[in-house]
Amino acid sequence: MADAACRALPDLLLPNPREQALWPLLGSSLPLNCTFRLFDPCNGKVTWIKDGIAAEAQYMGQENTWSGSNSSEKYLSSVLDVNVTGPEDYGTFICQLLNTTATFTLHRTEKAGHVAAVLFALCVLTVIVVGAILYLKCRLNILLWHRDNYGDPEIIDGRLYDAYVSFCPSNVDTKFTNFILKPHLENKYGYKLHLDEMNPLPNTEPSAELLMNVSRCRRLIVVLSLVYLQQDWCQSNFKDGLTRLLELTNKPIFILFENQYKDLPAEVTQLLSSQRSLKLLLWKTGSVSPSSDFWKELRLALPRKLALPSGKGDPQTQFQEDKDPMLTENNERADPDPEGDLGVHRALYKAPPPRMAPVTPTEERRNAGEVDISDLGSRNYSARNDYYCLVTEPEL
Repeated sequence: MADAACRALPDLLLPNPREQALWPLLGSSLPLNCTFRLFDPCNGKVTWIKDGIAAEAQYMGQENTWSGSNSSEKYLSSVLDVNVTGPEDYGTFICQLLNTTATFTLHRTEKAGHVAAVLFALCVLTVIVVGAILYLKCRLNILLWHRDNYGDPEIIDGRLYDAYVSFCPSNVDTKFTNFILKPHLENKYGYKLHLDEMNPLPNTEPSAELLMNVSRCRRLIVVLSLVYLQQDWCQSNFKDGLTRLLELTNKPIFILFENQYKDLPAEVTQLLSSQRSLKLLLWKTGSVSPSSDFWKELRLALPRKLALPSGKGDPQTQFQEDKDPMLTENNERADPDPEGDLGVHRALYKAPPPRMAPVTPTEERRNAGEVDISDLGSRNYSARNDYYCLVTEPEL
């Protein structure tokens, strides 16, 4: 029937939109559905075309017609079953009714396999395992490198020692402290330790001498052995003793021996493990090696040591950038005009030298090496309140 015989062209209900792009897998079956709404007296048949050639002979089609709620309307549906068995089944399918068309474009795609996903998962797992191993092996080295290069040194605090070491004068503890701990830290890394075996931490309030010695040190190291725990302050109430110990310093370091760890009281080990403000280190058989984790963890717990080149002077003066010419090595180069504060060179008019008084017997004895202390009580030193002694060249 000609188009002029129709009051209106058919309406395309499916597909929506008119152009569809599909990616069917090889070996799958795909139904292509075209549904139209027609108005009387329009009538016709749906035609399927694939790449410009009729497709009904190659693919199975099914067509259904039914009437609408309005007697002047009817619906026509055509479904083309496409079995994608090869590359020739991909292409462009067009369904046409009169001048109304719809397009289905089937793009070729490969069936997704699990090989790539499995390989990717294995690569990710390998990276995670290698990263975990490297972290466990090199974690301490990385932390030490970062601390030594970017950490803040603790030298401008006026303290004399890097660590106060408390231990008991037993055979094992003395050998460990004097022949292993002290030589390794002082000779290899330049730390300065203060050893104390005669003044262990007391059960009561600490003495003034102990407070003074601990205040001179940046860290507190306790060699906690079985002999150390037999002291009064440990046997009576270890919890109270530890509380007083934490009041002396906020970063104490406890060193325990592996062969004695099992014999330690459960109360002691649990209390030490629960304290996050202290560092707990275990001395093992392999800890003797300088590259062991024991020394790395101990160095991380100790303050950073700053290695200064020779001839640089006091590090506190250097860090404070004191430009005083009296504190520099080459004071003549530091002061542009050592003969005058204003830097103005002018002639100096010197007065004649004063008359020399006759030398008394007391002065003769003083020049001969004898010190006269008879007038020390009458001398007044309050006038001498300056910090530097300015010395000029002797007059010729």
